[in-house]
Amino acid sequence: MDVRYINPFIESTIHVLQTMSSITARVGKPYLKKDEVAKGDVSGIIGLAGDVKGSISVSFRESCILPIVSNMFGERLTELNDEVKDAVGEISNMISGQARQKLELIGRNLQAAIPIVIMGRDHTISHITKDKIVAIPFMTDNGEFTIEVSFEE
Repeated sequence: MDVRYINPFIESTIHVLQTMSSITARVGKPYLKKDEVAKGDVSGIIGLAGDVKGSISVSFRESCILPIVSNMFGERLTELNDEVKDAVGEISNMISGQARQKLELIGRNLQAAIPIVIMGRDHTISHITKDKIVAIPFMTDNGEFTIEVSFEE
């Protein structure tokens, strides 16, 4: 997969979390994902269509997402609930939107579907493509999350 398709998602993820929750995310080493098991406890998934077909997901561990959403809402959350679920959908949407703007600059126009959010330990993520899935791990002071990107032309 062309790195020009991956970098906009990395940049947008870092920017969205810093802007919306004052959380600094540090990117790890991308790798090819070989299974469908989510790396987190709550995941937002968005299908993409246009010049290429694909999907992205953002999967947070509980220890990571609770401080993010707490900072966004200005109140301390202690468990995964519908507020967290809605926030993960919105975070996924913002990351997708910013990344798609960056992709337009290199000539790739994409439209996004409405985010789907799944909660629960060991849930699975099925991307809409049959191509490779690139997983990018991130670390925050409160835990880990992973974005996954898959495109087919």
